[in-house]
Amino acid sequence: MSNEQTYTPPRVWTPDEASGGRFAGINRPEAGARHEQELPVGEHPFQLYSLATPNGVKVTVLFEELLALGHAGAEYDAWPINILEGEQFSSGFVNANPNSKIPALWDYSASEPLRVFESGSILLHLAEKFGAFLPTDTAGRTETLNWLFWQMGHAPLLGGGFGHFYAYAPEPLKYPIDRFAMEVKRQLDVLDRRLAETRYLAGDDYTIADMATWPWYGALALDRVYDAGEFLQVHTYENVQRWAKELDERPAVKRGRMVNRFWGDPAEQLPERHDASDFELRTKDKLDAAGESSGEYV
Repeated sequence: MSNEQTYTPPRVWTPDEASGGRFAGINRPEAGARHEQELPVGEHPFQLYSLATPNGVKVTVLFEELLALGHAGAEYDAWPINILEGEQFSSGFVNANPNSKIPALWDYSASEPLRVFESGSILLHLAEKFGAFLPTDTAGRTETLNWLFWQMGHAPLLGGGFGHFYAYAPEPLKYPIDRFAMEVKRQLDVLDRRLAETRYLAGDDYTIADMATWPWYGALALDRVYDAGEFLQVHTYENVQRWAKELDERPAVKRGRMVNRFWGDPAEQLPERHDASDFELRTKDKLDAAGESSGEYV
């Protein structure tokens, strides 16, 4: 029998101000702006407002891959959004994404500015715009979108489910941890079986499906999130390991991981990204050495 206290839901739910947990200070049951503040705008066609969480890394990896492929029109400014301080609830950010979640993108490359929100939508928008990392044949495109939407639908069970209860909840509870650990291991098995058949998720070609999935499941396989590698025995998923390590070595992936990052090795933190030279000149270790502040976000 479990020693956890039994919870009886009330007839009408109301938020518990003392619920605790890492994100308790910003979570509310209402949407919309909480303060007035416009977003900064740089000189490039694409303005990204994000943070180097898995969802944010998806987009910066794609931008860096596009630039590495020679698409000069994919130059972008990346501005950090401090989600723990509620910057995603500014009027400017809510205008970019009414759901107040990173990442959000403004595309100024056309005659009228276009907002693009939700990471999967941003990936699809950019892949179609530049004709890259999304197959044009029906079978290849469909398989890529199959795995892209697989990731979009299932990663919340990894992050908001397992990750929350295992790493961020105010106290560990057996039932939710067991429930979501089982689901995450099932998902890893889905990926492992697929990657036993093909080099990448959609087949022989590297696509936005890999870019969407790697920041979540690749990071998990490499034991970079939730300190849960041993708990989940991620090393046993050999095909996921092979895929995760291969993508981890791509120069554009290495750069994408750094953008809007405020934790870990200072040499791998690029608080803002406005030019390719920033990776050499504006990482946190170099800013600190020059006496410049990059702020503390996480």
